[in-house]
Amino acid sequence: MDMKERPRRIILDLAVSLDGFIEGPRGEVDWCIMDSEMGFIDFLNHIDTIFYGRKSYDLWGQYTPKNEVSDTEKEIWKSVHGKEKFMFSKTEKRDGHKVTVINDNIIEQVNKLKNKPGKDIWLYGGASLITSFLRFGLVDEFRLSVHPVILGEGKPLFIDIKKRLNLRLVDTKRFSSGVVQLCYHLKKE
Repeated sequence: MDMKERPRRIILDLAVSLDGFIEGPRGEVDWCIMDSEMGFIDFLNHIDTIFYGRKSYDLWGQYTPKNEVSDTEKEIWKSVHGKEKFMFSKTEKRDGHKVTVINDNIIEQVNKLKNKPGKDIWLYGGASLITSFLRFGLVDEFRLSVHPVILGEGKPLFIDIKKRLNLRLVDTKRFSSGVVQLCYHLKKE
């Protein structure tokens, strides 16, 4: 089935440490490995929309890499900034030419976006937005890149989850960098 014929999926795609953190204790992400072998540019070519929480958008939604980064990283950020962006916030009211803010009726708003024609949607994060999407059953695919590092502390991937979610492994990729990418779908009850 062609991407244009099937419903859009919401894909949680994140880097995570072996001990389950998405950021270090001071918000650092310097442990994340960025290399072309991991196919991130291909992933970006299959999405046209990105969902951010307010803090994640403020940190990364308009991020511009330094000149000394690799061409691959420059290409990634150029692609990211070419996507339609939505920020979820209970308090923020701004709408700009770069982001649309969703304050309420999350399930209704997200389902409306999922039913529009287009490519898949990247659930970027942060942790509280991910938790809300999990509670509402809005995540279709979990694409987690487990990096070969133990941080010991930091921001955990999953917070305040109240019920078990059973997943089905649909793909695994191993890279020379030591990163292992795991792709899961939610098991239907």
